[in-house]
Amino acid sequence: MTGPDAPLRRYLGDLVAAARDVLGVDLVGAYAAGSVGLGAYQPGRSDVDVALVCADALDLARRRELVARLRHEALPCPARGLELVVYRRAVARSGTPEPGFEVELNTGARMPFRATWAAADRPAEDGRFWYGLDRSILHQCGYALLGPPAAEAFADLSPADLRRLLTDALRWWLALPTPPGDGPAPGAEDAVLGACRSLVRLRHGIWLSKVDAGRRLLADSRPADATDGDAAADPTGGGAANLIERSIAARAGGPPPGGPEARAFQRRVLDEIRAAAV
Repeated sequence: MTGPDAPLRRYLGDLVAAARDVLGVDLVGAYAAGSVGLGAYQPGRSDVDVALVCADALDLARRRELVARLRHEALPCPARGLELVVYRRAVARSGTPEPGFEVELNTGARMPFRATWAAADRPAEDGRFWYGLDRSILHQCGYALLGPPAAEAFADLSPADLRRLLTDALRWWLALPTPPGDGPAPGAEDAVLGACRSLVRLRHGIWLSKVDAGRRLLADSRPADATDGDAAADPTGGGAANLIERSIAARAGGPPPGGPEARAFQRRVLDEIRAAAV
């Protein structure tokens, strides 16, 4: 595993042990996803994303016990927070675009607590696209803490379902409110780099971290004979190269880009994904 520090490694081991106490032999896999799986974990900024795989459906009592054992108050998370999702083995291997989870838990010192006891309870306005995309990332990049390799435990999405969920994700981001004016908008860098990740997945068929996806688009746009003094070509038009560079810098503490320019970039990415679907 690349990136996680010693406290996070210990935490992941303790999390798997606690899950085994609750689920016993029904726990057939545990996988680090998100920034950990993509080798981009940033202490103090990143969440910890974990997917558990169980053999069969869980009754409500076991779901509640699992949440009680893994919430931050019982097992302190050293990161910003834990985002945990539990899937049945059949769902993980199905390649479905639907949420399909048994239980979902968000918990941490800097993350609002949330437990969702069934996939049907997930509000549509909160986005139902996350899960299929997360399982696609797990298929390519998941790090096995327990069980078979992630590529065996999770099936990828079909191309059509992938494009639909990427489209849904971009529409969801675009619907979020942004601060008025053209000044720096906290979080706009994540919106830009998240769109970069979607575009790289569409163009190249690979999942990268947000920052690495931004760098990939910048590298793709630079002519092979470019010198250090040359400006990188714009990968999508409208000054996107500079926007991507500033968004990468914001992840390291620089000022975020403005909301309107971030949204304009997201719209251009959305247009490309829609055109690919046609």
